[in-house]
Amino acid sequence: MARSAQKPKLTYKQYAIAVLQVAKITYKAAPLSIILKVIGSIITALLPIVTTYYAALTTTALAAAYAGNASAGGEAIQYVLITAALSVGMLAWNSVDSYIQNLMRYKVDAAISDKMYEHFLSLEFWRYDDKTTIDLYDRATDFARFFPYIFDKLATVVTQLITMLAGLVALMMVSWWLGIILIAAVIPGMVLQFKLSKAQIDHRNANFDTRRTQSMIEWNLLQPKNIAELRLYGLVRYLLNMRQKLRDKDEKARILFERKFIFKQLASDIIEAAAEVAALLWVVLQIIAHAQPIGQFLYVQQVVSRALGGARSFASTLNTIDQDLANLFDYQKFMQLPTRDTHQRLSLKTPPEMIEMKDISFHYPQSNARVLDGISLRIEKGQHVAIVGENGAGKSTLIKMLTGLYEPVEGAVLIDGNDMKDIRITSWHKHLSVLQQNYLEYQFATAKENIVYGDVELPYDQRNFDASMDRAEARKFLEKLPKGTDSYVNNWMEHDDGVKGADLSGGQWQRLALARNFYRNSPIIILDEPTSAIDALAEERIFDHLFADRKYTVITISHRLSTIEKADVIYMLQSGKIVEQGTHVELVKARGAYYSMFKSQLKE
Repeated sequence: MARSAQKPKLTYKQYAIAVLQVAKITYKAAPLSIILKVIGSIITALLPIVTTYYAALTTTALAAAYAGNASAGGEAIQYVLITAALSVGMLAWNSVDSYIQNLMRYKVDAAISDKMYEHFLSLEFWRYDDKTTIDLYDRATDFARFFPYIFDKLATVVTQLITMLAGLVALMMVSWWLGIILIAAVIPGMVLQFKLSKAQIDHRNANFDTRRTQSMIEWNLLQPKNIAELRLYGLVRYLLNMRQKLRDKDEKARILFERKFIFKQLASDIIEAAAEVAALLWVVLQIIAHAQPIGQFLYVQQVVSRALGGARSFASTLNTIDQDLANLFDYQKFMQLPTRDTHQRLSLKTPPEMIEMKDISFHYPQSNARVLDGISLRIEKGQHVAIVGENGAGKSTLIKMLTGLYEPVEGAVLIDGNDMKDIRITSWHKHLSVLQQNYLEYQFATAKENIVYGDVELPYDQRNFDASMDRAEARKFLEKLPKGTDSYVNNWMEHDDGVKGADLSGGQWQRLALARNFYRNSPIIILDEPTSAIDALAEERIFDHLFADRKYTVITISHRLSTIEKADVIYMLQSGKIVEQGTHVELVKARGAYYSMFKSQLKE
């Protein structure tokens, strides 16, 4: 398994910049919540110490009242009431703080995730095949997923720091050397915690691909549609074992290396415990020898305990957000990636008269092997074009070039003489209906919604809906569903009245996707193996209707001769090059690559 590059630990400057950026982003999303959170951090840190102070005074007053001091009883009651009021105030604040946290997390998560989704879905298409981009996206996603909690952690760090410093100051008010003992006791534990957290971060970075592979395996294992093949091929146990090995490499290995820190952690705990015992012994001696207030024991014990706990938590929390803050820079870098429409200004208002590819060459990112090499072709408005070739010839890639999902490394795609690079791609897509081999199955939606998703920008059109079903020959099986076209197309979905959805066959899904394509009613229809799961006779009828209407420009990829022979012009691809072009009759007479590919289907 490949190891992900380990990122260097943040410098103090980067840390400060990251903290300020987090605060800035959070403040924009929920300004009032942030102000209250900062105030709350101070209250949460100081109020317990103040409560401890009055609890100590209560103990002293009670001891004095027990010894016969007449006025001490009233003081004790007063201190009890103050302590109770402080405790009630702390409880009330905790409730308010919980609400503030939930509200802030919701607002921040909504703001960050919405931007993340929108930006990811508008990137240049080639980036979805680029591992560097996807790695960056995964780290940015980690940041976006946990960002609502990062500010909480930062607020917790502030609280813990104030708790530690306030405890230190409170101890020094009793005795300065108690403060020195506390500092000496805290340092080893903090240093150890920093080292442990750094090791955990390094381990996490080194196993980035391990967790990704494990996640993919888990996703595939839990998809109902995959179960049949997994069982038939005996892959269930194999993949479960692989998942276990990957989990051990990540989680179990992390637990094992943490074991190395156990004795060091024990030593630091002993030092802290010894410092606490020393402080308490000193207080006891002061009370016995110098008649110091008896409540000072409780005061010192609580303050030392809180200061040590604050120091440990401070170091631990600070390091747990180190990786999150580092991912902030990945998030910002990801959000700065250009989108396809960054510079395009030309918008297509009307359907084009001519689509032309001039000497197009293309290779995928991180590969120099050309998938398309010197492709040139012309498609006129209303023309019916077929693109054929063996698997891997470059047909689907050519379609992606025509649709503007990829940009050529050489040559140009021209729309009415305008380079597609200069055209706002969203305006071009409005003129296209594209059905790809890997069409989407919207299993969360009804059959009707699956069709209407073909065009969600315009109001629902019943006439267009009916025509789309008929053109795709989908009406017959759709009307037989439990609730007709309003039925869910997944038996895991259930209607409000308890009626369950229905599963569709591969051919039915393909007709549903084809109906969605027709519902879009765009002037240019692009079909990439659109009927591979549909019987030949049904396909022939579908294309007879489609090719009979000259208001559509149709570009299709198919291996069925009955479809291809109806085209006005056929382009034959081999190894990314057009080796033949012409009508079906012309190409058969030529007895070349086209003839060799389809001779088994020819009726001679």
